[in-house]
This record gives sequence, C-alpha cells and structure tokens, in this order.
Amino acid sequence: GAGAIGGFIGARLALTGRDEVCALARGATLQALQAQGWRLRSGGALHQAPARAAESAAALGPQDLVVIAVKGPALSALAPQLAPLLGPQTVVLPAMNGVPWWFCQGLPGFEAPLDSVDPGGRIAAALPLAQVLGCVVHASAAMPEPGLVDHRMGQGLIVGEPVAGVPTARVDAVADALAAAGFDLTRSGDVRRDIWYKLWGNLTMNPVSALCGVTMDKLLGDPLVLALCSRAMREMAALGPRIGCTIDQTPEDRHVVTRKLGAFRTSMLQDADAGRQLELDSIIAAVCEIGARLGVELPSIEAIFGLTRVWARERGLYPA
Repeated sequence: GAGAIGGFIGARLALTGRDEVCALARGATLQALQAQGWRLRSGGALHQAPARAAESAAALGPQDLVVIAVKGPALSALAPQLAPLLGPQTVVLPAMNGVPWWFCQGLPGFEAPLDSVDPGGRIAAALPLAQVLGCVVHASAAMPEPGLVDHRMGQGLIVGEPVAGVPTARVDAVADALAAAGFDLTRSGDVRRDIWYKLWGNLTMNPVSALCGVTMDKLLGDPLVLALCSRAMREMAALGPRIGCTIDQTPEDRHVVTRKLGAFRTSMLQDADAGRQLELDSIIAAVCEIGARLGVELPSIEAIFGLTRVWARERGLYPA
C-alpha cells in the first residue's frame, strides 16, 4: 500500500540506505515507483530513493518486515495474496486506521473474528497473530500524484506487541529501523490501548467531518455537534475498560488538543471528497460490534455510524 502513509514510511526507510525497501503496488503508482523510485516532499525539499516495485507478491519474495498501509476495505481481499512475502520470521506491521483485525483476538467473548473488519476470518487466517506487531501512526501526508508523497505534519509512530507486556527483541529491531529513518518512535507496552486512544478522537471527527463536508475546526465550533461528539466519546471511554483499554482523559481535554490542529481535513473527509470508499468499518462499525458483543449500549456512536453510512451509501462510498 504505497499511498500517502505507506509511501511516507517506505520513502523514509529507503532514504537511510540501510535496507532494500520494496513496494507491492499497481497501476499508475506502480509505474511511478518503477520509473522514479520513492519520492517524498518534506520540509520544502524533494527526496528520492531507489524502490523495487512489483504488482505480484511472488515477484518480491519473503521480507523481514511487511508494512501494510492499505485502506481497511481492501485488506480482506488482499491478505491471502501476501503469502509470498511471509517467511517464518517475517514481522507484519499494519499501519492502518482504526480497529485492526487482530485487536480482539484472545479476549473473552471474542472467540470469533470481528465481522466488521474481518468477515469470515480471512485476514486472521492469512496473517497470523504471532507475526503481527501493533502500530499507531501520528502523521499526516497526501499523494498529489502517483508515487509522490507530500508530508504535511507529524512523524510519530508507536510500535508494540499485540499482547501487553515488556517490549520484545523484534519490537526493538523494528523500532530501531524506524527511528533511524527519522520517525519519532515510541515503544509501547500496551499498543492496544494506544490504538483505542487514537480511535477515541477519530471515531467522531472522521465520520462527522465526511458527513458535514467540513474541517475539524468547524465541527468543534458548533456546540450541538461538539456535544454529540462528546457523548459518543464518553460512551467509548466507558466501553474501554471491558476490553482492557482505559482512557484517562475527558472529551473536553481531547478537544483542547484537537483545536490546535486548526482547519484540519480528516482522512475520511479527504476520501469523501475524492470519491474513495470510506473506512467506516474499522473506525466506527468495529466499536459498535464490540459494544454489541459485550451488551453495552452505544446510542450516540450508533447514531453517527448510521447517519454516515446512509450518506455514504447514497454516494457509492460504502457497500450496501
């Protein structure tokens, strides 16, 4: 997934010159990578590095690290095709939005995969939990043309084992490589909680910004919208302890942080404007499913999901 975030990570890694950084791509992005390599525009300068790009995983072969940065709706079909990239020691690092497919594996009441993000368990079958590390991305980037990444703000990455505990040697190895590439790297002892915390803000701002077609500052500036988002955040915060993901903050505290971003365009607003499928499943549908499995009512979250889902379906941005 050599799009905005995948291209940002790939380019940064390639620019160190320490490793060969391959890309599984297609169409215009594949052609651009093969012709011009990794291209990253950051800090007013254009950086380029060699890329080995192919349309087939078999053409690339086993890798030490596989970074998955596709949009959520694409992963179910893609995951079984990644087998040629995976050796016995390959680490899989999903740098994706929202609740990942592995998030509830091993938790009481979640013996079956989450239908919202892994229908039929296809992803879990193709990408074993034993080879996965959790990841949270705190960065914003865009792709103005195929193969060219514009880095806008942030360069934070959080990496940790899916099961909470002391960081392992493979966490250190991946973290060292990413830190050498210039990322602000945090080794997490509880990456599930970090994922849940980031989602706590995205759960409301992403879908509501797409539904309303406005930047975050305008959402935060309307007291009724702000009150709805705060209620949804309190519902999610109350659900968190049931899955070991406590949030030690109030919605009002989080709004103070979000306001500092100003007229920020969420990833879902960008997708909506570009006519791309919305990542509603991993960002909000999964939370609704977790609540339903645990018997926890989430009326505000479900209202936001339902309204955005209807809006998106009418525009062909979410499947029926």
